[in-house]
Amino acid sequence: MIIFISGIRGILLNRRNILVMSMSIESMLLAVNSNFLVFSVSSDDTMGQSFALSVPTVAAAESAIGLAIFIITFRVWGLLL
Repeated sequence: MIIFISGIRGILLNRRNILVMSMSIESMLLAVNSNFLVFSVSSDDTMGQSFALSVPTVAAAESAIGLAIFIITFRVWGLLL
């Protein structure tokens, strides 16, 4: 819960810095993923483990979209070849 709250805090306090917002979203996904695994083990159910396998897919898609936004922004500004 502490990792998730720190991710929310990072988003709310740093709205102008996209890199910090992306890292905050990644930490929130990490917190949710660890909660899925802990509750799955404690309840003897494999559903949480299967959800935990799908969370990195969402994180990878979010990182790819963020990288694409950075590249397009730098091309528009003329800073990237």
